[in-house]
Amino acid sequence: MKQRPRILIVEDEPLIALGLQDLLNSAGFEVVGMAGKLEKALKLIRLANFDAALVDANLAGVRSTPAAAALVELGLPFIVLTGYSATQLEGAFAGAAKIIQKPCTASQLTDAIRDILATAAPSQSQSP
Repeated sequence: MKQRPRILIVEDEPLIALGLQDLLNSAGFEVVGMAGKLEKALKLIRLANFDAALVDANLAGVRSTPAAAALVELGLPFIVLTGYSATQLEGAFAGAAKIIQKPCTASQLTDAIRDILATAAPSQSQSP
């Protein structure tokens, strides 16, 4: 059986995080962890048991740039989900594979994840 792509969710709003989890699971991805605080996100990132991450730019008033920097350092692709415009984001988010404005559609998000997984591993077909 083909392994489903593993996704980490870094989002501080519990309802949004749960909605993302449901969306990703139904789209054929496996959510391997969720973090609503920067400290937990960094811990989960260090475990690196995922293929890509969705990262909210702001976690309860704290910029998630350290999480973005850790993902870049490990070479793990990530999408920044944000209410900010791309020009408002700091340099650490420049390593993001994509920046998606909130709110977004389910297809925008799942298509973006499939795109970054295909780009990260062009020799493997990881799309669910």
